[in-house]
Amino acid sequence: MAVLLLPLSLVFLVLVALQANLQGVIWCDPAGGIRTNKSFFSAVFVFGDSTVDPGNNNFLPTPLKSNFPPYGKDYPEQIPTGRFTDGKLVTDFLASYLGLKVEIPPYLNPTLSEEELLTGVSFASAGSGYDPLTAKISDVISIPKQLEYFKDYTTKRQLINGENHTQVLIQRSLFIISCGTNDFVDNYFSLPFRRTTYSIQSYQLFLHNKLTDFLQELSGFGARTIVVVGVPPFGCLPLVRTLNPTNGFRQSGCVEPFNSVAKEYNDKLQQLVASMQTKFEGRIVHADIYRSFADIIYTPHQFGFMESRRGCCGTGYLEFSFLCNSKCAVCEDPTKYVFWDAIHPTEKAYYFLFQGLQGAINDLLNHT
Repeated sequence: MAVLLLPLSLVFLVLVALQANLQGVIWCDPAGGIRTNKSFFSAVFVFGDSTVDPGNNNFLPTPLKSNFPPYGKDYPEQIPTGRFTDGKLVTDFLASYLGLKVEIPPYLNPTLSEEELLTGVSFASAGSGYDPLTAKISDVISIPKQLEYFKDYTTKRQLINGENHTQVLIQRSLFIISCGTNDFVDNYFSLPFRRTTYSIQSYQLFLHNKLTDFLQELSGFGARTIVVVGVPPFGCLPLVRTLNPTNGFRQSGCVEPFNSVAKEYNDKLQQLVASMQTKFEGRIVHADIYRSFADIIYTPHQFGFMESRRGCCGTGYLEFSFLCNSKCAVCEDPTKYVFWDAIHPTEKAYYFLFQGLQGAINDLLNHT
């Protein structure tokens, strides 16, 4: 498959340069509030990239941050938390749905209370991926390092709450990992290093092997319920469209060769998870967000959106992280936009994606 290479590394260099020079109402579940916690799960632990990072990058020496306006425009009191959107993430809606907490906090926040720590945290880091090289590109937390942080978490819990209590907590927790897009968009299609060694098919296998290692280690810590989220149609991201204006466009307006890679990766991921389930002590499921996200992008009006090809911030075609800053114009109504910036969905879009995952979550709840 011929795929035009994405020069995202150039965008990242601009982002670094900008960092050096740059000195509401929540759209939520119509039912409102937090569900009564009647589920089996005692906590939620999250690993991955910017789709589930609530602000860990705030505490890292990386330019890949979003803890400044206009990020957080629709968060309570318009606080820019470090989430790469205008409000909340899918995992925040999930924690509320399970009745555990209003939102999932970042593990690296030193001010977290004991209660917040006990009911779950996110170790995710924007810019990360299964490939260790992906995290190095923007100096963020790799997946193995996120697992080290979880080990640190369990050690501290054992000292405070005891080994038995901690083991029960882990066994009754829900684990989410959402990752993979950066491995393709920021790494494989953007930089030459992996392409000199791997074909696209062998690189997918490389990523799946890294994921397998992660899941096996997580299982060794006592995790018994794991949701592995697939990749979205990343050929539809505004930034990808902008940097590939003539590559594979069809009626959808998306870069179809990239989407084909995403579909192939997800198909193999589903097979991998099914294979691991036969040897896993507990439940491990694959959550396919590709179809849900594609439906929103291809038929935005059915979900109440008016714009699905560019983001709300700035021109909407290129801005993300420090490229989306307080000097940028912001759309009047983010709820009409699928994308907040040139890469990340709006809070409203994240809510619809959460609805798409509810079936998998309810299935887990019904079998615990």
